[in-house]
Amino acid sequence: MDHKLERKKIKTSYQSLVIDIFIWVFLIFAALFILAPTIFMFTASLMPASDVVKMPYRWIPGGFYWQNYWQGIRGNDGSFIYIRNILNSLIVATVVSVSTVFLSALAGFGLAKYYFKGRALVFMMIMGTMMIPFEAIMIPLYLVTTKLGLQDSYAGLIAPFLVNAFGVFLMRQYFITFPDEILDAARIDGASELMIFKTIILPNSVPAIATLAILTFKAQWDNLLWPLLVVQSEEMKTIPLYIVKFMAEKHTDEGAMMAVAAIASIPILIVFFRLSKYFLGGAALYSSRKG
Repeated sequence: MDHKLERKKIKTSYQSLVIDIFIWVFLIFAALFILAPTIFMFTASLMPASDVVKMPYRWIPGGFYWQNYWQGIRGNDGSFIYIRNILNSLIVATVVSVSTVFLSALAGFGLAKYYFKGRALVFMMIMGTMMIPFEAIMIPLYLVTTKLGLQDSYAGLIAPFLVNAFGVFLMRQYFITFPDEILDAARIDGASELMIFKTIILPNSVPAIATLAILTFKAQWDNLLWPLLVVQSEEMKTIPLYIVKFMAEKHTDEGAMMAVAAIASIPILIVFFRLSKYFLGGAALYSSRKG
């Protein structure tokens, strides 16, 4: 009997090992498949154009062709406008991310923890705006921006995106899981609603805040359509506009184009890796609360 039990345990352990190996192999191949375009971008940015188009593609560069990065930063006209465009994107993405997180947290807290007449209707109206594509409101937004004289300015790039319905939804859903007993105890101790929001809600909402900040920053960093409408001068252009212009002028220099794209990817990668621990921690924390 003991031998049968021992053989059964060995068989179960062996099966579990085989399954684990299969899962790890699958995940490694899936990760490589997903990361392949990014790896290609960085390796191609270090090659001359003639090596980029060679088949089969050589994933490890024979040498570092730094001229691509110099050409990308310098620009086709030697004006170094790329640095100004990077600064523009950083300003717009940072301001929009901060305002979206703060205003979404305020609105989400009110909709999650305060009971008032019409609360469900207000929330449904906010959610309804998510069903409207940006292309449908693009022209009215442009007309309003023009009437206010905000064209070709930071205010014109930032104002339409100060807050969004998805941010309100995300923060509300997170705040719903927050225990009411803690808030009631703070009110009994004499804490004001603003103090509760500042010292209790925000410090304990870092995972949700990090998630919303990452998604918002990325969306603004990649935003092409709205800057294309409201920006006219080269000095106010953002990264996507510079990349489009550079590719149109250097369409035969694949190495330089990849270098421009690689430089543009660095800030968003830094933001993600700096906040990823809160992002991943938030998923685990949210699951434990739901359980």
